[in-house]
Amino acid sequence: MDQRISFVTLPVADLPATRRFYLTGLGWEAHVEVPGEVLMIRTGQHLVLSLWDRAAFSREVGELQSGPGVPPLTLAHNVATPAEVDEVLATARGAGASVVQPGEHRDWGGYTGYFADPDGFRWEVAWNPGEIGRLVLPEEG
Repeated sequence: MDQRISFVTLPVADLPATRRFYLTGLGWEAHVEVPGEVLMIRTGQHLVLSLWDRAAFSREVGELQSGPGVPPLTLAHNVATPAEVDEVLATARGAGASVVQPGEHRDWGGYTGYFADPDGFRWEVAWNPGEIGRLVLPEEG
């Protein structure tokens, strides 16, 4: 089996609101869209973010469990500089996200902050100066 992740699928409570946030607010582009069911956004060379209406998701996957607190998952968007962390957080705020933690320098040497999308999923925006941080950035040029 190849070592990779192809899709990240998240169930969402209000697909039209999620669509507005990601497409209109963040400026991302849909790759596949089935109104009322799913929105798929290509987020990497071989990676798709699949945002499913909760009811459609549960019909295929099974009953969802939820409760108070933060969903037990974070997504990350890595950038090349600390200033870009703050820029992405500002863009997310402008799109309607709540910034749950502004950018700050971390003990491990990086600079990160977090925002929450309309369903509360946490996105880490990170500058990681190490080798693994450079590995996940798009190639320049």
